[in-house]
Amino acid sequence: MYTIKEASARTGVGAPLIRAWERRYGVVKPTRTPSGYRLYDDATINVLLTMRALTESGWTASEAARAILAGEVAVDEVAIDEAAVATAVPRAPAPSAAATHRAGTIVRFVSAAESASPVDTEAALDAIFASGSFEAVVDDLLLPACAALGDSWVAGRLSVAAEHAASAAVVRRLAAVYQAAGIPTRPSVVVGLPPGARHELGALAFAAALRRRRVGVLYLGPDVTVDGWVDVLTRTRARAAVIGVVMAADRAAAAEVVTALQALAVPIIAVGGAAAGPELAPTNGMRLLPLRVVEAAAAIAEALGRRG
Repeated sequence: MYTIKEASARTGVGAPLIRAWERRYGVVKPTRTPSGYRLYDDATINVLLTMRALTESGWTASEAARAILAGEVAVDEVAIDEAAVATAVPRAPAPSAAATHRAGTIVRFVSAAESASPVDTEAALDAIFASGSFEAVVDDLLLPACAALGDSWVAGRLSVAAEHAASAAVVRRLAAVYQAAGIPTRPSVVVGLPPGARHELGALAFAAALRRRRVGVLYLGPDVTVDGWVDVLTRTRARAAVIGVVMAADRAAAAEVVTALQALAVPIIAVGGAAAGPELAPTNGMRLLPLRVVEAAAAIAEALGRRG
């Protein structure tokens, strides 16, 4: 086991960046000593080497973390030497014209956010939503653009206030999609975040995608107390609850919500998001949803159909 200083020395990744990758993406999960110090094993060292190799080959940190967590990139056991970073994973292929356009659209959005220009930010969002249907852009363009805001913040180019302003603009767009899909007479699914969790873009995008499938959805928003979850599920008698788990710090609170809803005998309980791992997954009807919003919406719609 290695301290964060030793992990930094063995991987060439600075300690602040290691902590940022843990906090924002949940891609590394160190153990803790009784006094609270982080400890990293060899498997985590390999993850850090893979993250470094991917980001140095042109991937954004959010895309690299998503691919590693989804198992799309193999985290091989590599020798800890100077050649390890270059050989940990294959270099990214040359981008296609579509990928180049996508990257340019994301850069435009992040640049607008960094300049704190509401006009440019709205124009960039117009370009994103004009690129295709909601289902075509949400996973491959909109949410990666939002994740790129986090990368910009980690790099020190984007202030917290500017990130909040850009995220609020995205929330307004997603809320419009959610509202335009129609208001159900009675919700079948309740969607929200656990207590203390505030990163709601993925959960709101999921709620909008599910409503567009003609599934009745009630979106609760961020930072919902355990009692609040129980009260709403009791009143609505919804058949499914979906809890967003975006940050590693959200897991404990999400587990409390899951326990309370299992006691309530909610038929379908699901967790989704970048930090929703196996420790939260399937017992007593629990489901671990795919990371992609459209696939997650399809999974819940199918589950409701089977129980319908």
